[in-house]
Amino acid sequence: MSAVESPPAAAIRPPASPGSMNVDWEERVNPERLRTYRLGRARDALAASQLGALLLFDFNNIRYVTSTHIGEWARDKMTRYALLTRGGAPHLWDFGSAAKHHRLNCPWLPPENVRGGMIGLRGAVAPEAGLFTRAAREVAQILRDEGVADMPLGVDILEPPMQAALEAEGITVRDGQQVMLDAREVKSADEITLLNTACAMVDGAYQLIAERLKPGVRENQLVADVTKALFDMGSEHVDNINAVSGERCSPHPHVFSDRLIRPGDQAFFDIIQTYVGYKTCYYRTFTVGTATDAQRDAYKRAREWIDASIELMKPGVTTDQVASVWPRAQEFGFDSEMECFGLQFGHGVGLFLHERPIISRLNSMDNPIELKEGMVIALETYCPATDGYSAARIEEEVVVTADGPQVITRFPSQDLFVANEY
Repeated sequence: MSAVESPPAAAIRPPASPGSMNVDWEERVNPERLRTYRLGRARDALAASQLGALLLFDFNNIRYVTSTHIGEWARDKMTRYALLTRGGAPHLWDFGSAAKHHRLNCPWLPPENVRGGMIGLRGAVAPEAGLFTRAAREVAQILRDEGVADMPLGVDILEPPMQAALEAEGITVRDGQQVMLDAREVKSADEITLLNTACAMVDGAYQLIAERLKPGVRENQLVADVTKALFDMGSEHVDNINAVSGERCSPHPHVFSDRLIRPGDQAFFDIIQTYVGYKTCYYRTFTVGTATDAQRDAYKRAREWIDASIELMKPGVTTDQVASVWPRAQEFGFDSEMECFGLQFGHGVGLFLHERPIISRLNSMDNPIELKEGMVIALETYCPATDGYSAARIEEEVVVTADGPQVITRFPSQDLFVANEY
């Protein structure tokens, strides 16, 4: 094509992956636009529901609505929470001095809406101390002040004593998680850029694995090397790295070990990491030095299954159509769809690892939902080899666009990758 010709009409420009720096000379991720989009989506989803407000304990929902974060150490503490009422600005209760930090550094939140919060650290402070009661009274007063006290309150995840305290204040508690998942299912251009940049970091992590996957290296050593590399590239958190090799490949154990890599091993990896809140879920399979016919055949089948599902990543397609191109449990060695759940699998990915839609034969055949433009979906396939212990695992992250699927996971995967070939 000459310099003056236009690209062909069928060409699709890939989403940006500009790196971790923001600059003044190029449009990249716009944080204010990102915050505005997410809060707007949450407000719209709330308005479309029967709820008057959302009380959020799920870290991902708190970040989506308030754009605040205090580190992964706090994720399982159940102490920080946020409240969003119809038409109101977000309220946030955060851990101790984090509240003062937010008042100083988060001008998009009304400072009077940011408070210290503490309800017991998952029972470490007993309910009898009254912290649940105090929190419920504060929430009830805001619901009255903002005119929604007579409507149900949606809550995403909840400790039983908190539910009892809310109900003691006369509040009707309902499921709010579905409302938030409605809000989060379609990603903005900024979210897609962050997801794509996160994938670019994992592309580099797989290059490191390809270079270091040799006999004598332990699975956990590779996990350590990749974890450091991701933090060097700007990762906010390395959630998990599955490193599975040799006889551990079938059945899939979903955890790494200290096993030594050996010549001829098949090995697969899943790299789950977080960049500015947005996660990856990205498998690749290798063999070490050489590959057998059984290993190549398993990989070929896994590739065929994932390609068939990628082809269906279009607006208007339903998830039962996607699941139908994957094998039934009995066709690859399992007794039921429950027992092999997560092996032939699709899931939305964003601030949380598993967002809507969840695609599998377990749930999608009887309860399908429609794919929408702007969804970002990770598709995973798995095929055990006929040797009885090797297996192939592939995962691609795909953006659903009006022009067709865009794959944002780029480390080579069309053919079985032989690392350090002999």
